[in-house]
Amino acid sequence: MWKLPAPALETSRSESVFEDYKAPYDDQQAAAEASRCLYCYDAPCIKACPTGIDIPNFIRKIATGNVKGSARTIFSSNILGASCARVCPVEVLCVGDCVYTDAGIPPIQIGRLQRYATDQAVAANWRFFEAGPDSGKRVALVGAGPASLAAAHELRRHGHAVTLYEKGKLPGGLNVTGVAPYKLRAEDAVAELDWVLGIGGIEIVTDTEIGRDRSWESLGEDHDAVFLGFGLGPDRSLPGAEIGGVHGAVAWIEQMKLGTVDLAGVTHAAVVGGGNTAVDCVRELLGLGVPSVTMVYRGDAAKMSGYAHEWDVAKKDGALAVWHATPVGFAGTGHVSAVRCVGAAGPFEVPAQLVLLAIGQSKLGEQLAGLGIRADGGRILADADGATSRPGWYVGGDAANGGKEVVNAVAEGKRAAAAIHAFITGGGHA
Repeated sequence: MWKLPAPALETSRSESVFEDYKAPYDDQQAAAEASRCLYCYDAPCIKACPTGIDIPNFIRKIATGNVKGSARTIFSSNILGASCARVCPVEVLCVGDCVYTDAGIPPIQIGRLQRYATDQAVAANWRFFEAGPDSGKRVALVGAGPASLAAAHELRRHGHAVTLYEKGKLPGGLNVTGVAPYKLRAEDAVAELDWVLGIGGIEIVTDTEIGRDRSWESLGEDHDAVFLGFGLGPDRSLPGAEIGGVHGAVAWIEQMKLGTVDLAGVTHAAVVGGGNTAVDCVRELLGLGVPSVTMVYRGDAAKMSGYAHEWDVAKKDGALAVWHATPVGFAGTGHVSAVRCVGAAGPFEVPAQLVLLAIGQSKLGEQLAGLGIRADGGRILADADGATSRPGWYVGGDAANGGKEVVNAVAEGKRAAAAIHAFITGGGHA
């Protein structure tokens, strides 16, 4: 079994200054909150969860003191339930659909209850699942993020040999490198990863990029099926972004989480974009002590793809915004001093000694065109079970959905694993 290096992370990281935005429950708080649940028969919160966790069931078990059983219920549906408890936008998923919401009563804090149970399971190393008898079948998974990990764990339960190929030094995907640290710090993501790998037999090959270090064709020849869970590509950029002080948002977040970022002399920072990554960057910069942080967006608050509840928190933290601003370049000699924009009233500048570009990431699906795998704008096309246009090749996570939540990646990885199992054992599905 592949083992995480010790230590897997640097001890001094910029993300370490952040505390949990939503503090974990203690025993008394969890019991009190769980006792409020109505345990609905036809619970809308279950339907709102992409992984279909039996939410009333796991909450009832907390209320009766059966925390281990609660964790088992959660992990049976979502093997990354510990991280999802922290990072899921519950306000627009399970909590948002709680029956109390329509009644004007504070909804059940499902995510915090889920964290209460799953944190204990990971910390105590409770084991709920084991690998099945060796099937003699081998599956390759490209990328070692949430979609691939969920698929690999499910395939191991069927007894299939699995190998994950990861181009980075650490597996875990954006859970380790990209989630805002006030939601999930890297060490907690690594602890969950170690727990998931505890099923045994999950081989991970790091520092290996398929298509560069090994051909796609050989990967298919050496395995009975292939799962594509490699996520998205590099940050998109803007003309003139090669000037000092301008960075892609995802790359900057990774540096902040796994290492350190230098903010010396930065009194004004700008974040270009209006999605969830942009809002995260704004909150992170403020949390790291930058006095003035401005989001620069071509639309307005109503058109933002970022969640409104996240932006509300950012504003309370002191975030500023310039709406209807289209960036066209950067001012400065050698190092950025401002973002040059065009608005309804003409050109203007937003002062900044640091600029993060959160305008999306490239999609990588077109690189597989030679294999007969269809893509649309770089997003790999697949059916509801993740089957691509090439028999035996499946996809899940951001590579297929274009960039959704961790919980969506887990759900897609699990569905694809079921389809792969059927395919390699003769149960059907191409």
